[in-house]
Amino acid sequence: MPDSADAVLEGLDPEQREVATALHGPVCVLAGAGTGKTRAITHRIAYGVRAGVLQPSSVLAVTFTNRAAGEMRGRLRQLGAHGVQARTFHSAALRQLQYFWPKAIGGTMPRIVDRKIPIVADAAAACRLRLDRGELRDVTAEIEWAKVTQTVPADYAPAVAKAGREAPRDPAEIARIYSVYEDLKRDRAVIDFEDVLLLTVGILQDRHDVADQVRAQYQHFVVDEYQDVSPLQQRLLELWLGDRDNLCVVGDASQTIYSFTGATPDHLLDFRLRHPDATVVKLVRDYRSTPQVVRLANGLLAQARGRAADHRLELISQRPAGPEPVFIEYGDEPAEAEGTARRIRELLDAGVPAGEIAVLFRTNAQSETYEQALADAGVPYQLRGAERFFDRPEVRRAGVALRAASRFGGNDALLDDAVDLPSQVRAVLSGEGWTPQPPAGSGAVRERWESLAALVNLAQDFAAARPGATLADLVAELDERANAQHAPTVQGVTLASLHSAKGLEWDAVFLVGIAEGMMPITYARTDEQIEEERRLLYVGVTRARERLFLSWALSRSPGGRPSRRPSRFLDGLRPGTTGAGRTGAGGSAGIERGRLRAGGTARTGEPRRTRRSPARCRVCGRTLTDGGELKLLRCEDCPSDMDEGLYERLREWRAEQARRSGQPAWCVFTDRTLVAIAEAAPEDERELVRVPGVGARKLHRYGTDILALCAGHPVEEVLADAADEDSTETSDD
Repeated sequence: MPDSADAVLEGLDPEQREVATALHGPVCVLAGAGTGKTRAITHRIAYGVRAGVLQPSSVLAVTFTNRAAGEMRGRLRQLGAHGVQARTFHSAALRQLQYFWPKAIGGTMPRIVDRKIPIVADAAAACRLRLDRGELRDVTAEIEWAKVTQTVPADYAPAVAKAGREAPRDPAEIARIYSVYEDLKRDRAVIDFEDVLLLTVGILQDRHDVADQVRAQYQHFVVDEYQDVSPLQQRLLELWLGDRDNLCVVGDASQTIYSFTGATPDHLLDFRLRHPDATVVKLVRDYRSTPQVVRLANGLLAQARGRAADHRLELISQRPAGPEPVFIEYGDEPAEAEGTARRIRELLDAGVPAGEIAVLFRTNAQSETYEQALADAGVPYQLRGAERFFDRPEVRRAGVALRAASRFGGNDALLDDAVDLPSQVRAVLSGEGWTPQPPAGSGAVRERWESLAALVNLAQDFAAARPGATLADLVAELDERANAQHAPTVQGVTLASLHSAKGLEWDAVFLVGIAEGMMPITYARTDEQIEEERRLLYVGVTRARERLFLSWALSRSPGGRPSRRPSRFLDGLRPGTTGAGRTGAGGSAGIERGRLRAGGTARTGEPRRTRRSPARCRVCGRTLTDGGELKLLRCEDCPSDMDEGLYERLREWRAEQARRSGQPAWCVFTDRTLVAIAEAAPEDERELVRVPGVGARKLHRYGTDILALCAGHPVEEVLADAADEDSTETSDD
């Protein structure tokens, strides 16, 4: 803990020190990604407290998440600024509402509902409208948006039109539901989360004695992430302030990515108009990312348009040079996922901790492909900000429907005209909400459709790999995938959407699916929506400390027409392209071409290698492209010469290995790899390592056991020998 006020300032750069010592009047801190904004504002509060300028109990610091508020409180305690309030807007408002309710309103404060959806469902039913769960979520989100933008039901429809917002259904219907929802809350004597802010605003506006009491308590305000403030939060802040101007705001308009919730950077950008005498400090020294990552981030914003872009910050990296960002083009999405998993495996083998690696994607529906690819590579992962793919309600319901159809499909009229597996799946899932064209908007209904579309695509790939496969075969495949991914949560590589990655950072970041239609997303149509998509990619880029990989696929599935193109946001940034930004801003890194499904990647700067001959089926000689077939080195429908007894011994051995290590069975070896081993029956390490899915790491760990099993040794004997060896190693230690 610093022993004096001056000691608090030690270690701050000149701009951070300017923030820390600007203790009077309005202060606006424009802080770029990784520039130490939390450090600057916590040192500012601590310096003011230690210098005797600020009374701890008179300071209120507000931010947007409990995690950020907790981090701020912890830093303030370490700096000796005890007693300062650091809260979210809702937490601060709730305390005041609870305290002043008896005086301002009288009686007992209404209960706050945990979930709005049941009341919204009742309101929709009262309007004689039938909404499924996804539609209920979307309408609930619209009601939340209306409330934080201070829009009453009668004004909802024109407000949506003015904002250029694409409502999930007829705005007039949503307005009716919104109106009845408010009536039902009143009848049931409950309030919702947004009401906490609205009621606090109402009390402070109507009761001057209450407002005076709050203003006597809090003399100085600090607002973090000011670009995310909604109109309602801004109004509450103004009422807290009154006619005073002891306000410090911190934000970055280039990180505004939550406008769909009502957030707007206008309050940050207009701060100097409202406070002409404000002290403005720009933090541009980036302590998080290498110069190579920062150069790409700056180049991305250099192409931006609009008001936020006019106030962009040019970051200056303070870190030593690192590797150039890597741009990777793959033939198809499975190849992209497998290539990403392979590179992650290389990083892990090189000593990079799994917790310092992240795979970031635009939509949660993309997670399944990467969950599976990491699982196949034996890489532990954790999914942040979303349910695992097979845990999602719509996916579980779809699984139930497909299972029922596989058992009783002969009596189902939906399947009468479905001549193949993909069309059968489409017919079944049409009853769960899947349609050939995606729904409008970007809410829960769209997310549910994306999940169902992922199942449709999976069925198409499965049918292509296994001609003649039935619904029952597909259900078994889905069950195997789901069971593998229900393993206990482990600390591993982070899988997350770009939105949920805000505020986090990793040593290595993989930005995947950076292609037109996904980045920017298809339903981003207006200029403002496109620019927010660019800012979202900027947030993704600035999550990386050292290593950054950006990839895209030319087609969805193997053998598909390569009609996709990389995101327009990369024009002028990836080598060999030009655009509105600086040509070649990505540095000297070349575009790597990820091979389809198998094999390595052609790295820039290496001698040109002779192209390998295509892999062919060892039974019929057909060229292989599917990942599963490449592992087996034969077509799925070609006859197998597998040693059934060996296969069963391998499965028994794998189950015990998984139990001993506390990990899922597929982390030891996947089923396909076991089949490939049982077919090859290798006699030595040289033959074993050639089996796809083994590799040097697993050869070192399991090679002795596998070769013993292939030689005919009983499973119990192999496991006992392994246990004795482990015991001997422990004794030697």
